[in-house]
Amino acid sequence: MDRVSKILRSQFTFAVIAIFIGFLVAALVLGATGYNPLEVYSILFKGMFSKPRYIMNIIIKASPIILTGISFAFALRVGLFNIGVEGQYIVGTIAAAVVGILFDFPSYIQFPLVLLAGTLAGGLYGAISGLLKAKRGIHEVITGIMFNWIAFYAGNYIVNLERFHEPGTTTTYQINASGLDPIYNWKMSEAGLEVIRNNEFIREVIGKTSANIGIIIAIIVALTIHFILKNTTIGYELRAVGMNKHASEAAGINVAKNTIQTFLIAGAIAGLSGALSITGVSHRLFELMAQENYGFNGLSVALMAGGSPIGCIFAGLLFAGLTYGGGTIQLEIGAPSEIIDILIGTIVFCMALVSLIPLIINKINQRGGKKDVK
Repeated sequence: MDRVSKILRSQFTFAVIAIFIGFLVAALVLGATGYNPLEVYSILFKGMFSKPRYIMNIIIKASPIILTGISFAFALRVGLFNIGVEGQYIVGTIAAAVVGILFDFPSYIQFPLVLLAGTLAGGLYGAISGLLKAKRGIHEVITGIMFNWIAFYAGNYIVNLERFHEPGTTTTYQINASGLDPIYNWKMSEAGLEVIRNNEFIREVIGKTSANIGIIIAIIVALTIHFILKNTTIGYELRAVGMNKHASEAAGINVAKNTIQTFLIAGAIAGLSGALSITGVSHRLFELMAQENYGFNGLSVALMAGGSPIGCIFAGLLFAGLTYGGGTIQLEIGAPSEIIDILIGTIVFCMALVSLIPLIINKINQRGGKKDVK
């Protein structure tokens, strides 16, 4: 009984249950609106996995939301709600685009410099919310929402500056080639083009996509944050503050310092996500950058992952796969693509309710114990 109870309490079990319920609810909605759920799901998975290019596009789409998910999950572990991750992401794209356009060092300097600019900008932007929370007691949700809009309009302002605006477009100039993702630069080189011409698989996976190193960096960040939270003194203090800030303060932990530090790190991760989007996918800054919703999608990913940094990798891939494959549903049979939103929303909702499952298990165990006594 104890072993079964332990399995049922695991985060993986919660995730599997949530995903199952999500697909079940979506199937009921599809059936009620006159569509065959099995046919719809068949088209969905075909749109996700039928070609290597589709899988690579899912990975590309997942990379930024894995990072923004980790940003939100990290703050959540410290008891903070980093709804400002969208603004931190946008500020990261702004800084990366500006540095990428203004400077043109050799690629081994330029590419890390662009990423560093986005990371620092996002971190400092997040730290402002942490400072206001720690020193003035202003709730992070309020400052986060305000800073999201400030970042949004700051992005539009930069796009339209004469120094950066490309005439006849709603974008900036492309960043200098030396700042672009190494995979992109390789495939545009003579050696890369030769390999792509002679290898069908590489042509499909890299030549026809915006393949970049974002997923590698996202995995490294997830593992690093997991290690920090689980195996370092800083991580212990951060988790302690998240569990009970008053007890932590009584134990001598500097709550204000940890609050600022949390937002600095969370903002840096979101800013890095924005920088990687510039170097690997868009290569320039767009007006209406907030419409990408990478920050808010990251929030959904973090909740789907149950606040686990490593879980964000799998949740991000699932989220990206569903949204990418979901586009084929409407194209092939006319089923509303909003069914994917219902599916994702149900999974997030179920994951948010997982705290009830341990309570139910405890009740069952208690009743079982009472029967044994009798």
